[in-house]
Amino acid sequence: MLQHAEQCIARCTALALHTEQPGCTTRTFLSPPVHDVHRDLTSWMQAAGMTVSTDGAGNLRGRYESAQPQAPTLWIGSHLDTVPNAGAFDGILGVVLGVKLVELLKGRQLPFSIEVVAFSEEEGVRFGFPFIGSRYLIGDLDPATLQRQDAGGTTVAQAIRDFGITRDAAVNRHPALGYLEFHIEQGPVLEALNIPLGVVTAISGQTRMQLTFTGRAGHAGTTPMSLRHDALAGAAEWIVAVEQHALATEGLVATVGRVEAFPGASNIIPGSVNATLDIRHHQDSVRQQSAAHLVHFAESIAARRKLQLTSELRLQQASVAMDAQLTAALASAAQQAGHTVHPMPSGAGHDAMIMAKQMPAAMLFLRSPAGLSHHPDESVLLQDVAAALSVGSQFLKSYA
Repeated sequence: MLQHAEQCIARCTALALHTEQPGCTTRTFLSPPVHDVHRDLTSWMQAAGMTVSTDGAGNLRGRYESAQPQAPTLWIGSHLDTVPNAGAFDGILGVVLGVKLVELLKGRQLPFSIEVVAFSEEEGVRFGFPFIGSRYLIGDLDPATLQRQDAGGTTVAQAIRDFGITRDAAVNRHPALGYLEFHIEQGPVLEALNIPLGVVTAISGQTRMQLTFTGRAGHAGTTPMSLRHDALAGAAEWIVAVEQHALATEGLVATVGRVEAFPGASNIIPGSVNATLDIRHHQDSVRQQSAAHLVHFAESIAARRKLQLTSELRLQQASVAMDAQLTAALASAAQQAGHTVHPMPSGAGHDAMIMAKQMPAAMLFLRSPAGLSHHPDESVLLQDVAAALSVGSQFLKSYA
């Protein structure tokens, strides 16, 4: 499998050159470089015996038919878009591995069809709204989303037309066997365990909030410490408490990613502070209880420091469990192929969580060296890609 893995890595590296920004990889929803990615993927899909089409949201779909009429479809896929200044493997590796698995069949037909889908959008960069491609595929893309605008005023609907898609191609109309997604871990867990692969048990739910601490601005030189109502000092105390709570709660991650102090001058006591909070856990009850606890703790800090506190809920996203049967089959395939896999939740969102609304879904993670992702130095190990291919091939063989 090493030779095939080497080719997959080379293909990802080549596709990374199709970018909106020379010198780095940036490829947003249906931007001009996506045409080049579609061209390359189409040639590989067709060489593997697949019929290729582009649907109404710009998803590229390569279909490998079963010998049996009305056979169900196993979907394999991931996304083509990237964050700004991205690496070469996030998303696109899952598509390239799907194509390679069909190539490895060498024309042998299965009791089910395979459709490799390269989703047009997952990251939410261009329109501030993620999963446009997979939402479309399951028929869950509402008219309001099509009217969302990017920074230049172009709507999603216009971007689709500008890409050259003039027809409203069919969404998924085939009976679904399930959805399988290969993806880099985007974190350091597998590397710390020295394990190449992970089987995803669930995609963690998310709570995103903004908290505002309001005190009273004052002169930094003339206001005694005992008479201050320093909003930033209160926020700082709370930020440390957020970290401590997450460290003490198994499986919880909590992040204060942005802090804005006003008026923001070096010689003025901060009068107000906005702070974001991102909480994730694979159990919704733990996440929700933690969010409530941290808001209550912020309120107690504010009361003690004679500050005002307001909180605004920005996102409440439930966790999504991967299908138990499909996940067990994936883990069994790994064992049969001679590989150890680590069961683990995903802290990041993926197309699998959207596809799971309509069909059984499973994910296989590949180790991310140094835990890097959404970064130009993002990489994969040759032996890990080979392991993923051997597991995928065994999975298809077992299902057949």
